[in-house]
Amino acid sequence: MTDEADSFGGRMRRYARVSTNMGGIAARLAGSRLLGVELDHGRNAEELKRALGGLRGPIMKVAQILATIPDAVPQEYALELAELQSNAPAMGWLFVKRRMRAELGPDWQRRFKHFEPQAAAAASLGQVHRADHFDGRQLACKLQYPDMRAAVEADLRQLALVFSIYRRIDRTIDTTRMHDEIGARLREELDYKREAAHTRLYGAIFADDPAIAVPEVVAELSTERLLTMTWLEGRPLLSFADAPLEFRNRIAEAMFRAWWLPFARFGVIHGDPHLGNYTVRPDGGINLLDYGCIRIFRPDFVQGVIDLYHALDTGDRDLAVHAYETWGFRGVTKDLVDTLNIWARFIYGPLLDDRSRTLADGVKPADYGRPQAAQVHRRLREIGPIAPPREFVFMDRAAIGLGAVFLHLGAERNWCRMFRETIEAFDSAALAERQKGALNTAGVPPPSDL
Repeated sequence: MTDEADSFGGRMRRYARVSTNMGGIAARLAGSRLLGVELDHGRNAEELKRALGGLRGPIMKVAQILATIPDAVPQEYALELAELQSNAPAMGWLFVKRRMRAELGPDWQRRFKHFEPQAAAAASLGQVHRADHFDGRQLACKLQYPDMRAAVEADLRQLALVFSIYRRIDRTIDTTRMHDEIGARLREELDYKREAAHTRLYGAIFADDPAIAVPEVVAELSTERLLTMTWLEGRPLLSFADAPLEFRNRIAEAMFRAWWLPFARFGVIHGDPHLGNYTVRPDGGINLLDYGCIRIFRPDFVQGVIDLYHALDTGDRDLAVHAYETWGFRGVTKDLVDTLNIWARFIYGPLLDDRSRTLADGVKPADYGRPQAAQVHRRLREIGPIAPPREFVFMDRAAIGLGAVFLHLGAERNWCRMFRETIEAFDSAALAERQKGALNTAGVPPPSDL
């Protein structure tokens, strides 16, 4: 079997398809700058969605990431990209059998009591099949599509084109480190052995929490491009949007712990806020699914997040400056701190308000964070461009995604008290030791940028 990492032909075919779809948009933008013509961003945004939406694969995941990072692209583009669907056409049975044979050998079907030919779910990088183990366990077999390594490299080249298009429109945000971060995480997401280790890590973190279930990895039926886990029964999170408030609050509490506890105690977050990555059990507990996009942070970055919380709580400007510098912002002036704090107060706002409340009273999920992002953008255009640190990309994306979940649920909790309980007695050195031990035990390879 040809190594997908070296599939030059696959990359060339992918370049051709994406470039053909994107070429007209890029040419129009270039011409507008040359001739001084005013652009119709709404029309261009619709064309961009059509260009990307016809392709599937990693470019779809990239588009969805861009739509959830405030100010990564203009609002017209973000709104269109947000409508892209992650569901991809599933591979047919003959194709599946060929892929399974490549991963587990010619007798692969004998290793399962039953393997369902029809995919239970299909997404941007692979599809999931249900199966039964001989020991009675129900299984989820996540099988990667062919040539995904080639597709990722091709699509990252096109992401650079998307960012270059935006730079022609607006130079306020330097997206270079955004591109580096998205590329690193996408390449990691293709390695199912890494995802298996991430799954074991989260299984250990929540082993004693009855409200958060993590699938168990079946190592003997897993490879770099096939991940077999136990199947967790549950219903889609949004199907509980009209459930009694007490039940919705129970879901929200579990979601809050599933995100903030690993971050505060081990410096890791579940970086993909897609609603399909959570299901709900009858008791209100959650199943936490899909560990491809796990972001691991340096302990000092986590310290900076907590320092900024205390800075906003006490009005300590010097501590805020220190926090932003710890994150990796450069040239932190008074004006820049005031501007960044607009966004920080939005993100931290519910965590600073010591009362029971919804996350953002009266805000629609589609509008969550957009007014604040627009205000920050206007201020940044006045004081000069910035290059957001790469760690900021998935931290921000996950925070926005988690907030949207709480808005969809209409949950009402004292977010402030839950957060303070989570960070109580935080110690950066202790986190470093826990992180090292947990990653080693789970077998998580250290990220190249940690």
